[in-house]
Amino acid sequence: YTQVSLRLAARIQEQDNQILTGAEVTGIRHHADSITVNTKQGDISAKQVINCGGLFSDRLARMGGAKPACKIVPFRGEYYVLKPAAEHLCKALIYPVPNPEFPFLGVHFTKMIHGGVECGPNAVWAFVREGYTKTRINIGDLLEAATYPGFRKMAFKYWKTGLKEMWRSFSKPAFVHELQRLIPEIKAADLEAAPAGVRAQALGPDGTLVDDFMIDESDRMINVLNAPSPAATSSLRIGSMITDLLARRIQ
Repeated sequence: YTQVSLRLAARIQEQDNQILTGAEVTGIRHHADSITVNTKQGDISAKQVINCGGLFSDRLARMGGAKPACKIVPFRGEYYVLKPAAEHLCKALIYPVPNPEFPFLGVHFTKMIHGGVECGPNAVWAFVREGYTKTRINIGDLLEAATYPGFRKMAFKYWKTGLKEMWRSFSKPAFVHELQRLIPEIKAADLEAAPAGVRAQALGPDGTLVDDFMIDESDRMINVLNAPSPAATSSLRIGSMITDLLARRIQ
């Protein structure tokens, strides 16, 4: 998917558009006929703004004056990869039967387009929005999630599941045991740790894990608040839908 992202970026730049990285948003101001986004690289004014802020999409929406009916809670997904000598054990994509109560797929095996096999992920509450490692903690992010009524309701309802996920995060044998439900021959020695990802999970005030796309429209902003799997696979179609919304707003 890196190659897809790079090609999309190139297409944007080929049409004389600019991509700014590291431009942290510090404020959003509305005017009579425009909107200004304040960033650490300067101010940007436009007629409309599309917020695809991922892990920070709810904060950006609120910064722009919206009142989204959710909060983003980060869940880290940790992976292993099969060592080359063990890749023959997985000959196809292997998925468990999903639990309809959760938007997470559960640990599974994915054969990669350039070779190799990913195993995972789990789904562990991250203590910082960009919590790609176990040791990263941000007290502000942690308290924001922990004091949110929706998080407390979810944690009370699914505390056993949460503890199991946390245990698998720190125990390789427990992770292997879960993988063995799909491929019994897998052993701990067959696995190497791989980089983790963080899912920007929208959580409702009633504790509901939002499992569908959530797009909120405010005055001069379109806020993409939840884009669960298969968001990457469906990204071009989602982009078309958002540009259709934008076209109706600027007519």
